[in-house]
Amino acid sequence: MKSPSMLFLRIVPVALAGVLLAACATQPRPLQGQYTAITPRQAVEHDSTGAMVRWGGRIVSVEPGENRTCFEMLSTGLDASGRPYWKTDEVGGRFIACRTGFYDPALFEKNREVTFTGRIDGYQNRQIGGYDYRFPRLAADVVYLWPERERIDVVTRPAPWPWWGWW
Repeated sequence: MKSPSMLFLRIVPVALAGVLLAACATQPRPLQGQYTAITPRQAVEHDSTGAMVRWGGRIVSVEPGENRTCFEMLSTGLDASGRPYWKTDEVGGRFIACRTGFYDPALFEKNREVTFTGRIDGYQNRQIGGYDYRFPRLAADVVYLWPERERIDVVTRPAPWPWWGWW
């Protein structure tokens, strides 16, 4: 018969490992899964129709239709949680994501951050200004609108005495 302390020593590491693995799943549940690591720009260059992707970025425009809504997006990288982030002038191209249903343009307004998951179902040519642009089109399974980021202004002041911090 095993002693309670031996049983405790076996259960604790397993429970701890489970807690640590759960802590690593920082993405919202709808965004979790396995996806092809390709940007919209790469999808256009290497015809990737049918690939399952997770893309995100900022809204350029929202076009509600009769039975679906399409989003024109400026693609950015995604952080560990799946949220779009901006590096200096690093953009992964543009894409169009469409999903069945009505998504209100008053809520999904220009520059809001959104992450989509879905399958690339083709391409669409449109103009940006006078430039012809080929957009990959995403048949979205998930439309995840992120809360607006709070802007915090940090004000630093010098120490009141010049010799503070000199040592």
